[in-house]
Amino acid sequence: MKKISKFYIFVLALLLSSLACTIAVGGPEYPAQTIPASSDESQTMLEQIEQAFLSGAETGVITLQLTESQLTSFMADKLAQQTNPPFTDPQVHLRDGQMKMYGKITRGWFTATMLITMNVTVDEVTGQPKIEIASADFGPIPAPEGVNSAVSAIIDEVFTGSLGPVAVGFRLESITIADGVMTLTGRIK
Repeated sequence: MKKISKFYIFVLALLLSSLACTIAVGGPEYPAQTIPASSDESQTMLEQIEQAFLSGAETGVITLQLTESQLTSFMADKLAQQTNPPFTDPQVHLRDGQMKMYGKITRGWFTATMLITMNVTVDEVTGQPKIEIASADFGPIPAPEGVNSAVSAIIDEVFTGSLGPVAVGFRLESITIADGVMTLTGRIK
């Protein structure tokens, strides 16, 4: 009888401890090398954008290079400002012509990793960035409601909101993604 009660206490303790934390349920593998988020990197990106437009005002041509670290930091800052972000721990990787964004989704006790792969091109009509989701993997958790629109809104803010009034009359001509850098080139009309 005493052995049975010890077994029940053990099982009860195991159940209670599992309720106290989240359970990782899988999803795509995070990259082996993670990119630390930094408010300094996010601020540097905004200053770099402003400087590129100031320089472009003189020449008429604007070339801007954004790094994985800058985009990861900016994304982390924007998610931190939300009361209920669609995901956490963003990692933005720029490789092979695509932007890949990793993150963690928590639903109740379950946490899964996600990967959204995007093609970033130029909308020929508006001259603005055009973001198309090529694939999205949320592991075993269903896609969170509004994650596509949230991701698009945040990325749109990187390109348009952070440019703000300095982008008046700016028309994007090309976007190139390779080796951890996104290069944007355009002209001031």
